[in-house]
Amino acid sequence: MTDCTHLARRFIGSLRPGGPAPGDETWARDQLGPGERAVWARMSGTDRRHAVAVARTAADHLGAATTRPVLAAALLHDAGKVESGLGTFQRVVATLWGMARGRDRVGGRFRAYLRHDVLGARLLTAAGSDPLTVTWAAEHHLPPSRWTLDPRVATALKAADDD
Repeated sequence: MTDCTHLARRFIGSLRPGGPAPGDETWARDQLGPGERAVWARMSGTDRRHAVAVARTAADHLGAATTRPVLAAALLHDAGKVESGLGTFQRVVATLWGMARGRDRVGGRFRAYLRHDVLGARLLTAAGSDPLTVTWAAEHHLPPSRWTLDPRVATALKAADDD
């Protein structure tokens, strides 16, 4: 979460209201299981729009190796952010505060936002997601040396998220 260019692009993109285009929304929902669709529905329009872009880019990187759990991982990697209830500007403050103090030294909804990886993995486990999908939610902010997924899949997912 410390790449400032990535964060700046995400902030600019988050200023545009609304979710994905209707066709993208339908495509995304078609990649998800019933429990995952309920999690998807809770995500903000901005987060869903970002997630569709990540999923499509990851699929382009992986080609025939793209599976439903990989697409779900791309679509739901930030799902834990729903637990914080923060809007765009509060997320900016939480991110900056976390960068300054460390994410484990921040409390309340800011802490929930900064720990969206852990919270997302819990949400996805409860939703019945494939272990790959849950694992990527938990690991997507870890350094590559700590990833437990197939390196090709994890690298494609990370590259798609940081584009």
